[in-house]
Amino acid sequence: MTSHTIPVEPFDFIVFGGTGDLSERKLLPSLYHRQVAGQFSEPTRIIGASRSKLTDAQFRDFASKALTDHVPAAELDATQVGTFLQRLSYIPVDARSGDGFAKLKKTLNDPDRIRVFYMAVAPELFGDISQHLRENELVTANSRIVVEKPIGRDLASARELNDVIGHNFREQQIFRIDHYLGKETVQNLMALRFGNALYEPLWNSAHIDHVQITVAETVGLEDRVTYYDKAGALRDMMQNHMLQLLCLVAMEPPSSMDADAVRDEKLKVLRSLRRINGQEAPRHTVRGQYRAGASATGAVKGYVEELGKPESRTETFVAIKAEIENWRWAGVPFYLRTGKRLASRLSEIAIEFKQIPHNIFGTGAGNIMANQLVIRLQPDEGIRQFIMIKDPGPGGMRLRATSLDVSFANTFEGRNPDAYERLIMDVVRGNQTLFMRRDEVEAAWTWIDPILNAWEENRQEVQGYTAGTWGPSAAIALIERDGRTWHEST
Repeated sequence: MTSHTIPVEPFDFIVFGGTGDLSERKLLPSLYHRQVAGQFSEPTRIIGASRSKLTDAQFRDFASKALTDHVPAAELDATQVGTFLQRLSYIPVDARSGDGFAKLKKTLNDPDRIRVFYMAVAPELFGDISQHLRENELVTANSRIVVEKPIGRDLASARELNDVIGHNFREQQIFRIDHYLGKETVQNLMALRFGNALYEPLWNSAHIDHVQITVAETVGLEDRVTYYDKAGALRDMMQNHMLQLLCLVAMEPPSSMDADAVRDEKLKVLRSLRRINGQEAPRHTVRGQYRAGASATGAVKGYVEELGKPESRTETFVAIKAEIENWRWAGVPFYLRTGKRLASRLSEIAIEFKQIPHNIFGTGAGNIMANQLVIRLQPDEGIRQFIMIKDPGPGGMRLRATSLDVSFANTFEGRNPDAYERLIMDVVRGNQTLFMRRDEVEAAWTWIDPILNAWEENRQEVQGYTAGTWGPSAAIALIERDGRTWHEST
């Protein structure tokens, strides 16, 4: 049995918001896959909790449909599905009033068993639920609480939310989840850097010209209208996903893979980010908002048409030139961009090395491109190293760029577990390495807040871009004024 299928001890997994979208699309399918992989010991239980007045049977029907809709048919085994559904039960609870928590206490009758309380609910309910759990003596030494982003809207609200949760749970029990950190390729970034002698000696300003991080979506608002118009791309993606990826690229080697050793190094990166003040924001940041255009499915509406309002200043696209003020990265810009309704769906990190110091081949050899290392997180996870080679055949030394590819789908047999599967099992084990610590969250907001403030003070407008393109033209200018260009993946 391989390490990722070693069973964990029996646990209770309680999903607040158990009938919601996250539970349906991600949590229930991920838990099913972990059962199939042999990671559950008996008697592991999964308990849905929300305001809906459902019976156990009705919740199992909900879960059965979730598996049918979100797990490939080839991966559905009738016996495994039946076993999984029998693990499920349901308790109606009201996060505001506290109704139902007494029944939950009776159900969770073993104080020594691991309890995972997953907050698949709106952030404004985190405090109420954690308080009810404490008041009903449901918080034991083996309890963990999992909270999804957003952790606040700014530094002040993040601190307030952390204070409320921290009043009821110890920091070691709080798991602030960012599903990007559970992606296999993100883990391989650590292996690539610290498990090979090849890259780490070159991983600095002496050899790297710049870094690009792109998280692009082709979808629009979908069912997140109310949340997204209050948040925008800077809060929704940049403050958490993008900065976490930046930290993993830029951090110093930790002393070990211990959770705090890794998070200490990420924190140093966040604290080293150069602040973007009011005068610099127009030059170092771009705000965009998609207009009507086309996607793979055909013509699509613009953001305000989807929103149903005459206008909105909420950004659906952000590009930032970030700089890290430390010895390793001095003078190396990090170009970050993320947005909705872009040309294609992809998440990748492109590390461009410096040009060779001298061309010995002459002009007839063609254009010698800088080496690139491209780490693709989605949709097809893999790593590509771009190098220069001789074009085969007679006629002199002609060079061309080619890539050494590692496609995870082709290299590793079997299905690639979803990020949530890895993170859920890390919660059960109590491993916090891939989860954000309180000071990380607050350090990220400390860097984001001045940008938000600068946008407001300067009334920095959102620039329109046609749906199905790569964002506003100002995002191209942001990088091209430095003599560089965005990596266009092929």
